[in-house]
Amino acid sequence: MGENREYGKARRSERSRKTVGNERYKGAQKYRTKRRGDRGSIFPPLILIALLILGCGEVFHSLSEQRTLTDGTFSLMPEAEYSREHSDGDVPEDPEYPQARGEAWKQVNSDDPDGSVPQISVDLTQLYSPYAILIDFESGKILAEQDAQAKIYPASLTKIMTAVLAVENTEDMEETVTVPENIFPQLYAEDASTAGFLPGESARLWDLLYGILLPSGAECCLTFAERIAGSEEDFVEMMNQKAEELGLAGTHFCNATGLHDPEHYSTVKDIAALLRYALQSATFWTAFTGSRYSVAPSQQHPDGFTFVSTMFSCMESAEVAGGRILGGKTGYTEEAGQCLASLAEIGGREYILVTAKAPGTHETEQFHVLDAQNVYNQIGTDNGTGEFGGGEGYWWER
Repeated sequence: MGENREYGKARRSERSRKTVGNERYKGAQKYRTKRRGDRGSIFPPLILIALLILGCGEVFHSLSEQRTLTDGTFSLMPEAEYSREHSDGDVPEDPEYPQARGEAWKQVNSDDPDGSVPQISVDLTQLYSPYAILIDFESGKILAEQDAQAKIYPASLTKIMTAVLAVENTEDMEETVTVPENIFPQLYAEDASTAGFLPGESARLWDLLYGILLPSGAECCLTFAERIAGSEEDFVEMMNQKAEELGLAGTHFCNATGLHDPEHYSTVKDIAALLRYALQSATFWTAFTGSRYSVAPSQQHPDGFTFVSTMFSCMESAEVAGGRILGGKTGYTEEAGQCLASLAEIGGREYILVTAKAPGTHETEQFHVLDAQNVYNQIGTDNGTGEFGGGEGYWWER
C-alpha cells in the first residue's frame, strides 16, 4: 500500500443496471511525449531514441513497483471494464485494490517523515455528527478530529470487526455453509437487521461476507461466529482479543452485531484504525467497496435475491469534489445515533472518515451520509481539484 493510483477509462459493463447506489465512472490519463532531434542527421536521432527507450524502461519499472494492480499487471493506459455490482457469487478481483499492502503497509507510520501527505484544511465543527475523525489511508496520519477518543456506541460499525475475523479465519470463501435455524428467534426478538437469508438456507461464505458489509445482515454475522468459534460468546472473546492486538484501547465488544449494550463501546479513532487494518485484505476491500450483490438461487430463494449497500442506497451519487466515495459501513441504534465509517479517493489519494451519533433514524434524513459528503467535498475543494480530480486529464463522470 502506499503506491499512487492511475485508473484507465472505466465504462458501464453490459450487465450493469442503473440503480441508486451503483455509480459508474470514467477516467482518462493523458500522457505527452516529445520527440527531439536533428532530422538532418541519422546517428543523433538513433542515440536519442536508444536513450529514451532506456529511460522509459526505468520509469516503467519504477511505476510498476508502485502501482501494481491486483492481478500483478500494470499498464500506463489501461482500459479496464468492471462493475461494483457482483452477481451470483461472481466476485471479481477489484482493479483498485493494490497487491502490495501486507508488510509494506505495516512499515508505514503516521509521522509522515517524507512529507508526502497533503496539507488540507477540513472543518468538522459544522457536521451533524459530534464525533468524527479523518485520516490519510496510506500513512494513517490524522488530518482532522473532533472528540475522536470519546466513548461512543458503534452500533453496526461493530460488523467491521466481525468481518475481519470472518476473513482471517476462512481459508476458502467459496465454501458453502448452512445458515443455522437456532439464531433467528433471537434476531427476530431483537429486531436486528438482516440480509435476507432464511433459516436453513445454504450460502457461500462470499455471500455471507457481502451480507455483513452491505445490508448489515446479523444472520450472516452469527453464521460466521458459530462456524468459527462455536458460539457468539466465544466469538466475542476473539473480537476483544483482536481489538487488544490492534491497540484499540477504547474498544470493548459484547456481541458480534452491534446491538446496544452499555458495555459495548468504542471510539471513532479506534474504528478508523480498525477499518484501515481491515482494508489490508483484498477480500475485505472487494466486499467493502461493493454497492450491491446478487446471491445465486437456492431452495428458499429459487430466483436468488439481491441486496444493496446501506450507504450507497442513501446516495444519489458517490461522486464528491475531485473524486468519489468508494465504500462505507453504516450503523444505527437509538443510543448510538447514525454512524458511518467510509473510504473515499480524492485527487488520487485515499481517506478514511468515521463519524458517530448524528441525529435521526432510518426514516429521517441520513445525516451521517451528508457529513461524509461534506468532508470529502471539502478535501476536493481544498486540494484545488474542484469538480475534476487527480490532476490533468483525470476525471470522473456518472
